[in-house]
Amino acid sequence: MKIISWNVRGSGRLQTVKRLRQMLKLHNPQMVFFMETKLGRQQMERVRRRCGYTNGIEVDPEGTRGGLCLTWRNEVDITLSSFSKRHIDVFVDDNEKGCKWRFTGFYGSPYIQDRNESWAVLKSLATNKDFPWFVVGDFNEIMYGSEKKGGLPRDKRRMELFRRILKECQLYDVGYEGSWFTWERGNLPETNIQERLDRGVANMEWINMFQEDYKGGLSKSKMKERRKKQVLIRKLTELAKKERDYETLEELIDTKINLNFELEKEECYWEQRAQIDWIRYGDRNTSFFHGRALQRRSKNLIRKLKNKDGREMGDLQDMEGIARCYFKKLFSTE
Repeated sequence: MKIISWNVRGSGRLQTVKRLRQMLKLHNPQMVFFMETKLGRQQMERVRRRCGYTNGIEVDPEGTRGGLCLTWRNEVDITLSSFSKRHIDVFVDDNEKGCKWRFTGFYGSPYIQDRNESWAVLKSLATNKDFPWFVVGDFNEIMYGSEKKGGLPRDKRRMELFRRILKECQLYDVGYEGSWFTWERGNLPETNIQERLDRGVANMEWINMFQEDYKGGLSKSKMKERRKKQVLIRKLTELAKKERDYETLEELIDTKINLNFELEKEECYWEQRAQIDWIRYGDRNTSFFHGRALQRRSKNLIRKLKNKDGREMGDLQDMEGIARCYFKKLFSTE
């Protein structure tokens, strides 16, 4: 099943509707979730029908802010569960998978003062844990510093809160394919800001159910990132050999910044993957669990200690004597 989530930032203009129709014709998704429609129910219904979708649920905007719409093809069986100005929650009767799962289109408030209210809505939706659950939309928040480029750094407490909310809801980022950033403002390099505000998150039941699709989507993007990282490393090596002038130093610094950004991005990805893998396999009696246990044991094993003369001792009895003397001296009273 193909699903598109799109913050249209107003769908009343003819140019926007034209773009909508072209994109939907090109990708032909079974489900589409629109945010910031800024249109009343009747107006948005006319727009989606012009795009070829007869089924839909619309949520009115508050003045010129917000507005949501979830629409789907006739072959998809949808049952509405709940909706608000922040979400549309439905059950999908999936004929391909032969089961029912939850879909939630979510739109987080772009205003800091309303952020807690957005997270409260998400937490209230997480109380129903009986079905595989997929949440997609514009959360208007980032998880890590690497998900923002340009402008002032994001407050760490805000990012930690977002990660904690997702953890409490037992939702995990399902990755991405294509551009890392989903929102951009400013045309000039010095004013340009890019952020990854849109994402898909899901519980383990949903991830396990769509495991093949999930892995396939990640492999292409990771290969592209690996190539980009290799190019940056080669460029950095070449620049380091050049004569140091102003232009070379400027390019060297810029390349280092981009490489550090790519490394941080990869670190964030593997941190999320490690959490998912541990939840999926960690508490089972499998080779994965034993491999992790052996790896941790090997990492924590002390192989040598230095005595007071600076000599390295690897014998177990010698190491015990060195440790005993060290702590005896540390805790003795002068």
